[in-house]
Amino acid sequence: MTEDEVKSLTALWRTRWGGAPIGCALSARHPDRWVRFHSLPDSKRYAETEQEYEVILDRHHRVLAELGADEGLYVIAGYFADAPVQAPAAPRTHAGAVPWLTIDPGEHPEVEIPLTLRVSTAPLRRATLDPLLRCVADDELGHVIISPLDLRWLYHPYDGGADVIAPSVRERDGLKNRHADWLPTPPSRL
Repeated sequence: MTEDEVKSLTALWRTRWGGAPIGCALSARHPDRWVRFHSLPDSKRYAETEQEYEVILDRHHRVLAELGADEGLYVIAGYFADAPVQAPAAPRTHAGAVPWLTIDPGEHPEVEIPLTLRVSTAPLRRATLDPLLRCVADDELGHVIISPLDLRWLYHPYDGGADVIAPSVRERDGLKNRHADWLPTPPSRL
């Protein structure tokens, strides 16, 4: 991404979403369009077999495909100041990422030490996203947000599932209805 593309992303984010791009804070800021899906049956958090990893990846890709992003995606991930930027997972999962924003702990209670968000663009393809999503599922990479280039929706995968901020309440409700068996169980459990 060029410097101008990064500036354009910043302006678009501020216009469309406001606030800091911190995935775990999105549900509180946009509760009307938010839904959470768990990655494995019975709200199991971590995969133990390759078959379970396939379930996790399939669920992520089904929701991403339903949200739609034919023109490509922004992939944002957070890197803490005390961790090397090129963490073991970073080169293979977030190739081409450039620094975007730094989140200071004094400004946002969601972060305890400075967090640098790095951004890249990617196509909506399994070969591109699966390594990243698998690292997220294993809690090796965090503060991830995936979005189309127009930022009309946000997808925040985490170890155990994903939060979606849908383009509208109607689209959120459609996702919830199509994937009701992926919702947290019991419903109050997040």
